[in-house]
Amino acid sequence: MPKRPPPGPRDERGVLSARILTAARGEFAHHGWAGTTIRAIARGADVDPALVYHYFGSKEALLDAATEPPQRWLDSVAATWSTPQDELGAALVRLTLGAWADEEIGPVLRAVLLTAAHDESTRGKLRRIVEAGLMGVSQLGVDERDRLVRSGLISSQIMGLAMMRYVWAIEPIASMSDDDLVAAVAPNLQHYVDGDLG
Repeated sequence: MPKRPPPGPRDERGVLSARILTAARGEFAHHGWAGTTIRAIARGADVDPALVYHYFGSKEALLDAATEPPQRWLDSVAATWSTPQDELGAALVRLTLGAWADEEIGPVLRAVLLTAAHDESTRGKLRRIVEAGLMGVSQLGVDERDRLVRSGLISSQIMGLAMMRYVWAIEPIASMSDDDLVAAVAPNLQHYVDGDLG
């Protein structure tokens, strides 16, 4: 197999680092922290392992970069929370399904969930994503305590759905249509939005 030509100046940081990050997200998403190696990431990115270290320094730093949620996802979460309250349950389910189906966002979220149980820094990142990204932008409830309870319960349902459908692939949740999932799950979320939690 012929060797790749050395990268030119325009290939360097932008193209190569993006290729490495894409490969790393796939590896971390499918194999977690322990099962991922720099060599496998380099193979997936079609680069020399030395380049991975050159751009990211360590496996830890690469994991941190690979599990950083895209800003457009955070923006879409914030925008969805501004949906009229009587439509919010369905909007949040559709946001979740769309994010996990996205070729860039889905692997990031999967990598975060798979590694958080075993890696302290990723666990902290997951906590920040949930507290700031999923819960922090909600404006539900009659006071701060009520807001946190409602948005926390909503987040727990969203994360559970994601684990069942996209991480563990448990049937029939894994193969239900998006419309069927919205119809089944949205009323539960809507109860947390505006129902009596007494």
